[in-house]
Amino acid sequence: MSTQSPIRPVHVIGGGMAGSEAAWQIANAGVPVILHEMRRDETAADGSTVEIRTDAHQTAGLAELVCSNSFRSDDWEYNAVGLLHQEMRELNSIIMACGHDHQVPAGGALAVDRDGFSDAVTKKLSEHPLITIVREEVAGIPPEEWDNVIVATGPLTSQALADAILKLGGEEGLSFFDAIAPIVHADSINFDIAWRQSRYDKEGPSGETAAYVNCPMDKEQYDAFIDALLASPTAVSKEWEHVPYFDGCLPIEVMSERGRETLRHGPMKPVGLTNPRNPTVKCHAIVQLRQDNALGTLYNIVGFQTKMKYGAQTEVLRMIPGLENAQFARLGGLHRNTYLNSPKLLDKQLRLKAMPRLRFAGQVTGVEGYVESAAMGLLTGRLAAAQSLGKALSVPPPETAMGALVEHITGGHMAGSKFQPMNINYGLLPPLEAPKVDEEGKRIHPKERGRAKKRLQSIRGLEALKAWRDANA
Repeated sequence: MSTQSPIRPVHVIGGGMAGSEAAWQIANAGVPVILHEMRRDETAADGSTVEIRTDAHQTAGLAELVCSNSFRSDDWEYNAVGLLHQEMRELNSIIMACGHDHQVPAGGALAVDRDGFSDAVTKKLSEHPLITIVREEVAGIPPEEWDNVIVATGPLTSQALADAILKLGGEEGLSFFDAIAPIVHADSINFDIAWRQSRYDKEGPSGETAAYVNCPMDKEQYDAFIDALLASPTAVSKEWEHVPYFDGCLPIEVMSERGRETLRHGPMKPVGLTNPRNPTVKCHAIVQLRQDNALGTLYNIVGFQTKMKYGAQTEVLRMIPGLENAQFARLGGLHRNTYLNSPKLLDKQLRLKAMPRLRFAGQVTGVEGYVESAAMGLLTGRLAAAQSLGKALSVPPPETAMGALVEHITGGHMAGSKFQPMNINYGLLPPLEAPKVDEEGKRIHPKERGRAKKRLQSIRGLEALKAWRDANA
């Protein structure tokens, strides 16, 4: 819904995580927003409903989660992702608020019921008096009369818009590929074999210590699984022989090709878990599943992104003990992600140097992950709102997780190297010397100093974020 305002509206293109967050921040600053989203349901001439979607989306809901349902660690003291969570909460993030309201058990991570989360974001944005949602595709460069635009089309930017933007900057298209993990119906999991436990019994935000379903493998079962995985047909055609994947979201069959033990040291690592049916014998490998919806009827296989063909997926995944009769609500898949050479094309305000009326937010800027994408939407929303109100606003300092991400994508990567998408991590924040004593003056063991250093970086970052917020209130 919308109301009349003397301030010219900001146009936000894309209703994903970044676009939704940007629209929320702009509207809450008192500036009208027109949010353009291409996904929609249309009525055909014969009265039937035609669903307009992307290759990866399944609904027309705003902030739909395409891959995992996890926002990753929620520990702000010792994890850079958790710090980013907390910074966004301090800035009234719609993504973090709706994520909290629709969280599902996930140990120390924040995972959400994907449908409830999307519905909540859609409802809040639809009901805001300064937000108008327009269901249409913006193909090519936005009209000249749109003088304040945020392009938050994400990794699935339409080819017409991507080509037009890249042509402006004199760049060739940059892209990589993400794989999607399968989702299993909970009542098809064999709990005579599987058991519930979080790694190291770590408590989650709601205090649960058994948020994951664990499926054990011995060496013989693991070797047979790897053999089947390596022999499975994939959905990638031969001309994609050198597919540029993002290392943080590799298909399991690609990981297996890097070595038979790779999965045992990645998503199938057997540490921190004890099989209650055979507690004295260490599992050779363990597959974990995480709750995917609030009802607890769906579970996704953690870290099991795959590009296997559908028939092969069901056969190979049912080799996992406990999943021999698994029924799948969704099988895995592969989709193309588009991102800019941001260090060359964007300024520190995340504006396109060749056309400053365009700002960019989300994965298209070269950040990777739901929360990172939403954080860039949050910042661009505030920057665009400040511009509309005639105010000067800089990005947060590099000591903050948000500021560190902006610094990286606008020039902080290694000079001369190819720019690659990046998750938030402590390596992006300015370094601190690891403390040798704690706040009470007690000596910190050398093995614990790295952890103590992370906490100091987080405290420094959160204090810097609050100071930036208060200075720009």
